[in-house]
Amino acid sequence: MAQNTKRMKKASDGLDTEKFYSLEDAVKIVKAGATAKFDETIEVAVNLGVDPRHADQMVRGVVSLPNGTGRALRVAVFAKGAKADEAKKAGADIVGAEDLFEIVNKGEINFDRCVATPDMMGLVGRLGKVLGPRGMMPNPKVGTVTMDVVQAIKDAKGGAVEYRVEKAGIVQAGVGKASFAEKAITENIRALLDSVIKSKPTGAKGTYLKKISISSTMGPGVKISLASVGQGEAQA
Repeated sequence: MAQNTKRMKKASDGLDTEKFYSLEDAVKIVKAGATAKFDETIEVAVNLGVDPRHADQMVRGVVSLPNGTGRALRVAVFAKGAKADEAKKAGADIVGAEDLFEIVNKGEINFDRCVATPDMMGLVGRLGKVLGPRGMMPNPKVGTVTMDVVQAIKDAKGGAVEYRVEKAGIVQAGVGKASFAEKAITENIRALLDSVIKSKPTGAKGTYLKKISISSTMGPGVKISLASVGQGEAQA
């Protein structure tokens, strides 16, 4: 714990926690502070002016990051027949139907993303209590319930990131690794923010994008100026 505190203090040197930095400067600071012995994930937290308890204020979507996530995602596909064959050829890590249902129902989740063809949703829907809390339930709105399993697998393995607003009105997502170039991280963050902005629900009133911060897995959070991402300067 002492070592961790010492490392955190070093990572925070020169950081003004009350200041809102431009996106480019924030990325530089976060990269410089990512000094752990592993390749830390760069994470974005967006505070939205929504109340997700209301259906018309739910924010959910998927975005393909231009520079990938830096993670090798394991993809499971619920499909039968020809679609199952397509999924296997496309590189799915696990493919199945009733057999896969039994595995997942036991709580054995050996994958990071779940895709299903529409005809499988009667079966997959029964796994809501297992997949739902993990944010893995297939959903047509984010392209994980589809007949085009090849594209869904390609998206998942190529840098697609799903996001969903939490109870406190915050969207959090990983947008790359600390080893990425500053430009690549910046482009990924802009892609995520563009998608979140486009996903603004009809029920959202007042200021939608309230605050944005980025951090590495073990590093301090850095606030981003809304003006630097093309939004009004509403934060305080």
